[in-house]
Amino acid sequence: MTDSLRELVTKLMLVPGLSGHEDRVRRTIAALLTDAGIESRADPMGNLIARFPGQADLPRVMIFAHMDQLGFVVRKIEDSGLIALERLGGMPERALAAQAVTLCLGEGRDLPGVIGNKSHHATAPEEKYRVLPYRELRVDAGFGSASEAAAAGVTIGTPVVYRPQVLNLAGGRIAGTAVDDRAGCAVLIELARALSARKTGPPVDLVFSVQEEFNLRGVLPAARALAPDIAIQIDLMLACDTPDMAERGQMDLGGGPGMSLYSFHGRGTLNGVIAHPALVHLAEGAAAGAGLPLQRSAQTGVLTDLSYVQLLGEGVAALDLGFPMRYSHSALEVCDLGDLAGLVTLLQAMLAAITPEFSLDRDDYR
Repeated sequence: MTDSLRELVTKLMLVPGLSGHEDRVRRTIAALLTDAGIESRADPMGNLIARFPGQADLPRVMIFAHMDQLGFVVRKIEDSGLIALERLGGMPERALAAQAVTLCLGEGRDLPGVIGNKSHHATAPEEKYRVLPYRELRVDAGFGSASEAAAAGVTIGTPVVYRPQVLNLAGGRIAGTAVDDRAGCAVLIELARALSARKTGPPVDLVFSVQEEFNLRGVLPAARALAPDIAIQIDLMLACDTPDMAERGQMDLGGGPGMSLYSFHGRGTLNGVIAHPALVHLAEGAAAGAGLPLQRSAQTGVLTDLSYVQLLGEGVAALDLGFPMRYSHSALEVCDLGDLAGLVTLLQAMLAAITPEFSLDRDDYR
């Protein structure tokens, strides 16, 4: 399975898809599903939905991962041809100078650029350790004037992302642009292939969602329409096995899939997810039965769109699952293909364990 996941993750990471501009990614995923004989449809927001029928007496399950990535939009084109940016999503300013970027004009029309970094020979001592705010940064795409940029198709609002790239690292690990959350999308595609051959089990809706990095709410129209009893979100888990992250928790790259027991943003929005006990029990039992490790996460500073899905209707049983990932929101994030494969196996085992005896009554878990 790891070879298939490597192929999927690589393919998806090389397709740019800023929040609100995910259409190329959606078309790529829809084509992959079609090749596997799986029908899908898009809603007006751009969410891609694949439905798998199941037993009517079992809870309806929605499993979702976001297609979009963070980046910028063009804010201003200066007379010199340099391009000023507006941030879209949590772009880490200390990691931006000198990065290669792509100006997304459309298939076959994208343009390369670089975020300028002041020449070292002209950098004063007091500047050497200063992080530049993104509003001071400029993209150099080679234009000599604003008219040249306009003639090439660059306008205010043009999407800009890290230059898509993939590096195959040692030990089955992979670095690339937008591992968050194209790796999660790859997991869902593998799961869809398995579900297409399934004979029994709960009804399952797989959703490849939009605008998670923008406002965490792009999935809501799909979730309202599907009205799930259970919602499982697939995204990164912060790997804590590098020196800078050691105090954050116990989540190791290559240590298997992860489960979040608690998330809370704590910055700008008071929201998060406390996992539903029935789903914690389900995940732990499925992992044990499949012989899988299951890592646990409890983090402040983390937020997913599941935070809003859980509040729909009379409430939705919610659980965040994911894969350990290093260097979140940087130009090159790192994950382990074995963790992704384990996550696919875990999801299959969890769905198989949702039988008529399975209960969502919180009082059954004491």
